[in-house]
Amino acid sequence: MGNCGHESHGDGIYDVVGIGFGPSNLSLAIALEECQAGDPARSLSVAFFERQPEFGWHRNMLLPDTTMQISFLKDLATFRNPVSRYSFVAYLHETRRLSQFVNNQDFFPTRQEFHQYLEWAAAGFADRVSYGAEVTALRLPRDAGPGPAPYVELEVRCVGAAAPTVVRARNVAVSTGLVPRMPEGVARDERVWHSSEFLERFGRLNPDDLKNVAVVGAGQSAAEIARFLHDALPHAQVSAIVPSYGYSVADDTPFANQVFDPGAVNDYYFGSDRTREAFWRYHRNTNYSVVDDEVIRDLHRRSYDETVRNARRLHFLNLTRVNDVQRLGNVTRVLLDSLLDGVPRELEVDALVFATGYDAMEPTALLGELDRYCLRDASGRHRVAREYRLVTTPDLACGIYLQGGTEHSHGLTSSLLSNIAVRSGEIAQSVLRADTPAPSGDPGAGGPDTAHPAPLPHGSR
Repeated sequence: MGNCGHESHGDGIYDVVGIGFGPSNLSLAIALEECQAGDPARSLSVAFFERQPEFGWHRNMLLPDTTMQISFLKDLATFRNPVSRYSFVAYLHETRRLSQFVNNQDFFPTRQEFHQYLEWAAAGFADRVSYGAEVTALRLPRDAGPGPAPYVELEVRCVGAAAPTVVRARNVAVSTGLVPRMPEGVARDERVWHSSEFLERFGRLNPDDLKNVAVVGAGQSAAEIARFLHDALPHAQVSAIVPSYGYSVADDTPFANQVFDPGAVNDYYFGSDRTREAFWRYHRNTNYSVVDDEVIRDLHRRSYDETVRNARRLHFLNLTRVNDVQRLGNVTRVLLDSLLDGVPRELEVDALVFATGYDAMEPTALLGELDRYCLRDASGRHRVAREYRLVTTPDLACGIYLQGGTEHSHGLTSSLLSNIAVRSGEIAQSVLRADTPAPSGDPGAGGPDTAHPAPLPHGSR
């Protein structure tokens, strides 16, 4: 829906409100629908609010021929419900491409096709989603009586509306996505971009005006953008500014990939501090600042071929940091610091792309006055129960669930697609479990630094 209108139950309170409607809350919408199937008595009123004008997931990184880094089976539903009508296989069947996809003999669809799958699934929930609608605040109900508050109020600003809308919810699922990270002191403009806005910004400029371009970063996005620019701008010099000595290969071998299995969440959540530290120490190279082997080899092959032909366009500035960025008209001056010789350098470019990653979702600002009821661990981080529900004081009975920002409690998969179907099922089951008490501040309520409750089952059917 393009406005803030939805149908709640007779008391005007939604059972579930989702903040954001990317893949995580889309998967939750599917899980809630399927968990209620065949049981009208468990019917829930559900609404989602998404600030984008339409469904979209990393649209600006849908580069030609780029593929997903996870199997197509790690879709919105299959690991939770293998016969879901919202699976990637069901999408292929409906679009009459199943046999063709199988003939590819490939587990990894293109990003473009996976995005089309997500759009296809999202279309099934158009009656429950308001686009162009941003939740700006959560608060206790103004007319709350004595005792724990069973619901919260959300302030929603909708495109075209004269005033904010206030909605009420017994459960809230926060999935506002990752926050693009830029180096301190560097501002984005029409010539300095973050990778999250790449295709949109690139499309606004005349390619003939881009004679010198640079990409900063050592991860998958940085390598893919460097390759894209090398193809799209055959007349241009392309510089890859890499803070490491070169790109590091992503470990996607079978044993390493077990870190993304649903069972690994239990091992991390219920493990000791040594367990969790070992996860990060040994397995960061499965996802962070690493690049697929095929992309690394392709870039190296291009560089070597240019050396053979004595026609260098692709330049790798290894062990190099950006110290400052200065704008001079349409030219951007990049001040560089090389860790190889310590000699400062300058590079003038027509466009500069920072593929410098993202910061995890941090719900504190959105929670506002509710944050005082949310307990924190010894390191000042939100305590999160195993079912991704914030641990609160007894004053707040409403369930607040985090879809992201839980790396400290649930491990590496918190912001990734790998465990999305199972996580959504666990949240849906927690919402539907009528006899589940609100997590409270007693020593037995979830958080890696406390005693641990029994794990939830992974199945949700």
